[in-house]
Amino acid sequence: MSDSDESVHRVVRNDEEQYSIWRADRELPEGWYAEGTSGTREECLEHIGRVWTDMRPLSVRQHMAATSV
Repeated sequence: MSDSDESVHRVVRNDEEQYSIWRADRELPEGWYAEGTSGTREECLEHIGRVWTDMRPLSVRQHMAATSV
C-alpha cells in the first residue's frame, strides 16, 4: 500500500501535545496516541493546521507560564 491520498491516516499526539499523522494500518510508535481524527493525509494535515495553533511543546508553555507570574 502506498502513501497515496486514498490511504487512511490518523492524527496522533504525544505527551508534549505535538501532532503528527500516521498510517492507520500501522502500529503507533511508542509515546504517540491516536487523537481521534482519521481520514486522508490531506484531511489529517488540515485538521492539525486548525487545532495545533501553538507549536511550543507543553513543557515549554508550562515553564513560560510559571515564570511570567
